[in-house]
Amino acid sequence: QVQLVESGGDSVQHGESLTLSCAASGFPFNLRCMGWFRQTPGQGREGVAQIDIGNSTTITESVKGRFTISRDNTKNILYLQMNSLKPDDSGMYYCAARPGGYGRCEELDAPYFAAWGQGTQVTVSS
Repeated sequence: QVQLVESGGDSVQHGESLTLSCAASGFPFNLRCMGWFRQTPGQGREGVAQIDIGNSTTITESVKGRFTISRDNTKNILYLQMNSLKPDDSGMYYCAARPGGYGRCEELDAPYFAAWGQGTQVTVSS
């Protein structure tokens, strides 16, 4: 079955960097649009970044220039490189995959994604 396992979350100081990883299995990773979302208590899941099968990316405005999404199709791993972290970047970060047959990405919005990992916590202190 589809499995997404995130790792790399940590507690860091304002301005530091983190790299999140998502190990994917159970589906053809190289044929799916993949995304990163984040969520804070009481809020919905906010789209952070997504990448399609041609490596075209969409990055949400609040993290442009600081976050980079990438994928390694040989290892079935999705990455999120996060630089210059701010306290507002704190939250639970989730990896997500679009349904089968969707290699291109559409809206960076949670309903477009069908499979989710369990999340990894990022906490940024000021």
